[in-house]
Amino acid sequence: MRQSAVRAKGGAMQEKAISGAGAAQEAGGTATEEEGGGWSAVRLAGRITDPSARGIAAAMTDLIRAGDLAPGSALPTVRALAAALEVSPGTVAEAWALLRGRRTIATLGRRGSVVSGPPSVPHPVRYERVGDLGPHLTLDLAVAAPDRALLPALDGALLAGARTPQLNDYSRTAVTSALLDAVRGSWPFEPEAWMAVGGGYEGVHLLCQALIAPGDRVAVEEPTAARLLDILESLGAQILPVACDAEGPLPDSLADAVARRPTLFLHQARAQAPCGWTVSPARAAALAAVLEPARNLTVIEDDGIGPLARTAAGSIGTHLPERTVLVRSYSKAYGPDLRIAVLGGPREVVERARVLRTFGIGWTSRILQDALAHLLTDDTASRTVRAAADRYDLRRRGLADRLARHGVPTANRDGLMLWVPVADETSTLVTLAARGITVSPGSRFCVSYSLPHVRVATSRLTDDPEALDRTAAVLARAAVAPDAP
Repeated sequence: MRQSAVRAKGGAMQEKAISGAGAAQEAGGTATEEEGGGWSAVRLAGRITDPSARGIAAAMTDLIRAGDLAPGSALPTVRALAAALEVSPGTVAEAWALLRGRRTIATLGRRGSVVSGPPSVPHPVRYERVGDLGPHLTLDLAVAAPDRALLPALDGALLAGARTPQLNDYSRTAVTSALLDAVRGSWPFEPEAWMAVGGGYEGVHLLCQALIAPGDRVAVEEPTAARLLDILESLGAQILPVACDAEGPLPDSLADAVARRPTLFLHQARAQAPCGWTVSPARAAALAAVLEPARNLTVIEDDGIGPLARTAAGSIGTHLPERTVLVRSYSKAYGPDLRIAVLGGPREVVERARVLRTFGIGWTSRILQDALAHLLTDDTASRTVRAAADRYDLRRRGLADRLARHGVPTANRDGLMLWVPVADETSTLVTLAARGITVSPGSRFCVSYSLPHVRVATSRLTDDPEALDRTAAVLARAAVAPDAP
């Protein structure tokens, strides 16, 4: 009866608006939004038969797909639509959050909400490269990928993986016993549950999907990996940046973020991208002390470099194991085609991520899991990885030392990149591109960070000293005086 009354009320008021009654007054609003290309609250209410949050979102999606609500159309205020539907503003706000998560509407602050378009897949605009690099590119320093010449051979490992005891068994295996035995001893705390996933970022994405809803707050170090920001933005999270120093996130800044009641704290414990710091045991203990009272907050530690890291990191999980998940990637050390990472943490959290996978891939190939287990326990492969870590360290420090001699300081202590301060980000990118060099703009790694930087990948630099001299000279010139001819 109430829904019929709402439709009747909406139809009568809609006729009044269409017949030229002018600016119909709405609760919480003023004139009809039709003047701005949108619909009034009462007109929109007349097209909504189910006034629940999901019902409102479904009706809106149908109107957007049909083209009745075109991209750019202004939407009524939350209070106005709630009054027209005779529901609470919280119900409409929940519907708006669902629509924002599907990228069908956007909220523009004081300008209100507008239609974006039909539901779409979020595009990772921070991580993916924008535009054509062109044929003039001579040096790609934008991608911090492993050097293929430094990776261990996979033929023996894949043969070992093919001998997995459960080969072609259709049962789902979260982690094989061989892989678990190979990684357990390197974990900084004892997790309740484990799972192998298709790379570190898939592990983080699954955990974020399992733990946050659109609008939830997530504390994240600043700056951080561009892909992590893409993941959070695609899920509609509110990002709370946490300031850092050379040891990682600052406890006082994290405390400020925790006061805003985030659902997650997401950070990189070692060889941090893009700044290359590693969290010390003392800093990890201080961060854990800040987080301990926040009982509903989960910690995700992202170890994207795995065995290539030069030092072990302090882990919040040693202090809060019941609330910490560590995601460790092995792709950079052993090869991107293995696509393997392992996550370990509280049983309830890992189970949520495992259930999400059942809708798709289900489990990571046991062949690949046992291939990685073979590599982790093989002396030859271990020596190859240690040698690669040494070579990457020499390349990073070699470029850093040369930049320092040109008056451009960097502070990265580990990892496959340098975080380079510049006078102006855009001018630096243009100047380097004109000389056939591409780097990553620092703004992609930040939410609110204001000091201009570029990220320079060092993993595939040449070992030739003269070539490094030339590269450093060009980078320094672009960083210090980017507009020079």
